[in-house]
Amino acid sequence: MTSLPPGLSYAGQYRPTSQVYFLHDDTWVDHEARRRVHQTIFDEVFRLISSAQKFILIDMFLYNDFQGQSPEYTRRLAAELTSLLIARQQSFPDMTIIVITDPVNTVYGGLNSIHFDALREQGITVVMTDLDLLPDSNLAYSLIWRLLIKPFGNGQAQTLPNPFGAGRVSIRSWLRLINFKANHRKVVICDQGDSYLGLVTSGNPHDGSSAHRNVALVFDGDAVADLWHTEAAILALQGIPIPTFALPGSIALRVPSGSQQELRVLTEGRIKEALLMQLNSVQPGDSVDLMMFYLSDRQVIQALKRAAEAGVTVRLILDPNKDAFGFKKNGIPNRPVARELQAAGIPVRWCDTHGEQCHVKMIILHRNMGISELMLGSANITRRNLDNFNLETNVQFRGPRTNQALQQAARMFDTYWHNEDGRLFTVPFDHYREDSRLKYWLYRFQEVTGMSAF
Repeated sequence: MTSLPPGLSYAGQYRPTSQVYFLHDDTWVDHEARRRVHQTIFDEVFRLISSAQKFILIDMFLYNDFQGQSPEYTRRLAAELTSLLIARQQSFPDMTIIVITDPVNTVYGGLNSIHFDALREQGITVVMTDLDLLPDSNLAYSLIWRLLIKPFGNGQAQTLPNPFGAGRVSIRSWLRLINFKANHRKVVICDQGDSYLGLVTSGNPHDGSSAHRNVALVFDGDAVADLWHTEAAILALQGIPIPTFALPGSIALRVPSGSQQELRVLTEGRIKEALLMQLNSVQPGDSVDLMMFYLSDRQVIQALKRAAEAGVTVRLILDPNKDAFGFKKNGIPNRPVARELQAAGIPVRWCDTHGEQCHVKMIILHRNMGISELMLGSANITRRNLDNFNLETNVQFRGPRTNQALQQAARMFDTYWHNEDGRLFTVPFDHYREDSRLKYWLYRFQEVTGMSAF
């Protein structure tokens, strides 16, 4: 597969919204060197689900209780979500609940999921995204995989360790894993009486990720219908019946046209188009704050450098790419990229992580005219995430700088940048400085070929 199927890679119109709020999960070290965690995102997800009576849609990349070499006990998110969805279905038997997810949660058919089995037993629709319908990002390997491995399917076996947690799986599970593609979206839609709310986040209901730093935006209005349109495209692609009552246009809360705050939904490659349009439109006196788990896309990197050269204030907070569920990573791609951008005069700070990841994908742009723009969601700034390989969902929100959600996002970034209130969120660039030319060119090779996990 070399191109994205119709109905995906979507850019919605800007829609007025009467209700929008920003959420973030934070992990930091206090003055006594103890790790602290404060979370709001899945509290809000569970609140929305608990209030719904007609319709719930969940599209989440990681939905499992897998633990890595160093277990994370912050929260049993997968079990919480499963129990709550079952309780709602039992309380409202006529309710429509749809869960869309990625086959990584069954190690590509190598294991059963106790969560998905429990949901299906209650009549809840569980959709496993057919990744074979998506383009191949790692062409050198994918051609071999499609010709010599895929025709044999997959099954359960005890051949190799589960790469994500307990249990053992088949060789073909591992061979499917390194094909490197995903439904990476993180989306929630719930009815709230006569209206509907949408939530787009960078977080997953995954126990091993439960201490990660993440962000989310909740919103109402016609953009929720656009969000449903992007999810219905996955159902249609796989031939799954679409609930007619929730088709675009029927789930939207109408907002007065004079609203000053507006939002649009972006998926797949249209996220990159919008991001480049943002960065290429900034003027001297504007500012760009970017917090990102993976930053490797060359066009975006060049746009950041041009913005800084033009007199725009640019600040970056990056994950040091050292932690992955108990495994240690080599700092690629962020450390070589940070070295390049620091040399171009862009200040960089690192999230101070202690086993968890700085899993945020967020950019905040403040314009001279008093308007701010916020983009966040599932998409890392990488070739795989932005060039129509993965399924991704972001939202782009703009309004006056005094808007509460925009102020909260800006406040979060500043708190991280300055380590306010005695909390250690970030460390200086030199703490994880990487001058290796070998790693730089390794990152460039992996980015171009797709032979990487980012």
